[in-house]
Amino acid sequence: MKMTGSIRSQIKAFLDGFYDIIPRHLISIFSDTELELLISGLPTIDIDDLKANTEYHKYQFSSLQIQWFWRALRSFSQAERANFLQFVTGTSKVPLQGFSALEGMNGVQKFQIHRDDRSTDRLPSAHTCFNQLDLPVYETYDKLRKMLLLSINECPEGFGLA
Repeated sequence: MKMTGSIRSQIKAFLDGFYDIIPRHLISIFSDTELELLISGLPTIDIDDLKANTEYHKYQFSSLQIQWFWRALRSFSQAERANFLQFVTGTSKVPLQGFSALEGMNGVQKFQIHRDDRSTDRLPSAHTCFNQLDLPVYETYDKLRKMLLLSINECPEGFGLA
């Protein structure tokens, strides 16, 4: 409240102008994520850039689940990739300088995939402040892809199904 309180008049002026262009009742049907996508459009997500800027914890780049993960991500539509990015980072936007400039809670923070050794009946979970995906050790590619899609489509904020 303190931060927004100091710029309250600027926020009010912005919103007054915004609502002059797009009446409040027309945008009230959209969630903040949907509105962001409407305004910004679908991002083009460069999987190779994301892959080059990823850290692995208790997984290796050569781990079967990691190979399946990248295969699954490449199979996603642009909308599903945007949902994935929203799920793990809290925004569907790609940094202007690419994923090497991905911001976390403490500044630049690479995307991370952490091994989740608990049950493979669990869905992947995310920690958006750290650009982190907790990925269970699924037994098959099909199960990994299905569970990842279920997570990103049903819980776009990351923590809800953790």
